[in-house]
Formats: sequence, structure tokens, C-alpha cells
Amino acid sequence: MSVKNFLADKVYHLLFVVLTAFFAAALLSILRVGAYAALFVPLVFLAGEAAALALEFLRKREFYNGMLQNLEKLDKKYLISEMLDEPSFLEGKLLCECVKTAGKAMNDEIAGYRRASREYREYIETWVHEVKTPISSSRLMIENNKNEITLSLNEELSKIENYVEQALFYSRSNHVEKDYVIKSTTLKALVGSALKKNSAALIESRTHVETSALDKTVFTDGKWTDFIIGQILMNSVKYRSREPEIKIYGLQNPNSVTLMISDNGIGISKKDLGRVFEKGFTGENGRTAAKSTGIGLYLCKKLCNKLSLGISIASTEGKGTLVSIVFPRSNMFE
Repeated sequence: MSVKNFLADKVYHLLFVVLTAFFAAALLSILRVGAYAALFVPLVFLAGEAAALALEFLRKREFYNGMLQNLEKLDKKYLISEMLDEPSFLEGKLLCECVKTAGKAMNDEIAGYRRASREYREYIETWVHEVKTPISSSRLMIENNKNEITLSLNEELSKIENYVEQALFYSRSNHVEKDYVIKSTTLKALVGSALKKNSAALIESRTHVETSALDKTVFTDGKWTDFIIGQILMNSVKYRSREPEIKIYGLQNPNSVTLMISDNGIGISKKDLGRVFEKGFTGENGRTAAKSTGIGLYLCKKLCNKLSLGISIASTEGKGTLVSIVFPRSNMFE
């Protein structure tokens, strides 16, 4: 709050004060009061008004400048109401009351949305667990009645199961920190779990999987990392070539361990490569070669960020895709 801004806000007040002083001087002159008295009285009046304005300016400047400084420091601006000390002047008291009332109303609104979001997430998680039962039953019936049709149904069930897993992990993705345990494991254990979980889809698609150099120790949460690897494997199956092949291997770097997953599928066009981690982005291949939700890789990126893992994709259209997952040494309790 500057003197210039303060006086500009008081322009009409100052105008009436000056006019009143001139009127007083003119009146005293008409009443034939001495010239010194006619000048002195308006000057005393103006001096008193100036002192009152100066005091008002200092009080308001301290309050408003302090409020703006606190607002600048806050990451969550809506908490400003908690930082306000009620001033002694009326305008400031009214402002504090309005800000605090608005802040309370907003907090109540946020609490309502959080409650609704939590209830919806709990419903989704319950629904996912419930829907897994008929999927398992269907797989059992297919296993006992194998033929060309049931094998095709089994492949469709794998897709359904993948979408169900996406829904579950998507609902939990904003609360990873409440549901993960970082511990020592190996790339071999992580990859083995993901391959076993997605074995039906890999077998149905006749995808040849080759693994090597997976005896590397990393520290991560097995459940979430298993989901990430599974999504990448399912993408390789979805966008496979006529003779699909996946190679999975590990690289030991000075400050990290990298899991490499490459395939010989249809690849990703150069124009789409920079956007594959965006939510809902399907790309040219997603619209033509296979039905895609644009959620899988978005979740992979989001979960990797939560787990402090790095993930990147390199691809050549028509030749294949290489996904790299980096486990930094900073995650390793060595």
C-alpha cells in the first residue's frame, strides 16, 4: 500500500476538506476577523486533518502490507484467513470477517467433495473386488471347456481384467503413500510376478518373451511396480506385430538400475511420442490398431512419480517400442 494509492482513494475526501478550509477562511474574512486568524484557523484545521490521514495510512499500511506478505508466502492461498490478525479499524475488521466466513464456507465445501470422493473411491474398490469373482468363475468354466470360442472369450476376459485393474489403481493413485511398502526385491521377482499375472494374454497372443540380466536388486513397492510392468506388457500385446516378441533385461548404472522392456510391435509415431503419458491421449495407433482408453501409460507415469521412479519411452513406428523404468540409488537403503 503506497501513499499515492492511499491519497488517490481519498481524493473526494481531500477535495471536500480543502473546500471547507477555503470556505472557513472566506467566512472569517467576511466577518472581518483579522487576516492572521482567518489564515491560522483553516491551517490548523488542515494540519489536524493531515495528522488524522497520516495515522490512518500507517495503520492500514501495516495491516494490508502484512496481509499481502503472508499471502505471498502461503502455498495454499485459501489459508490466508488463518493468518489474519484483526486490526483496530472498521474496514479491516469487516474484511477479516468476510475472508474468514468465505474461508470457512470453502473448507466446508472442500470437506464435502473430499467425503464424496472418498465414498466413490471406496465404492470403486468394492466394485472391483466384487467383479473379480465372476471373471474368475468365467475363467474356470473356460478352462473346463476349451475350444476355439472359449479361447477367444478368454482373451476378452483378459482385456476386461486389465481394465478392472486400471480402475482399481486409478482410484488409489492419489493415495499411494497410504498403501505402499518400500522393500528390497529384484528385477527378476518383479518381472516374474508381472509375467505370471499376464500369462493368459501373452499365451493367447503367442508372444515370445525373452528375459536376461534381471538379477539386480532394487527397492520399491512390489504391488504398484507389478501393475506398472503389467500395463507395459499389455500395451506390447495390444500393439503387437504378426510375430510378437518382448525382451526384458536389466542394466546396472552407477547411480541407478534400469529395467528395459522392448517389443517388435507397430511402434508409436514420432508426432505422438511426446504425448503418450498424457491422460486420455490415445494417439493414431490407439484409434486405428486397437481400442485404447489412454489411461494405462498415464497411470504408469503417475505411479512412477509417486514412487520416485523414472520412466521413458523410445519408439520407431513399424519397428517397436522400448520402455525404460529407472530405479534410482536414492531409493536404495544401502
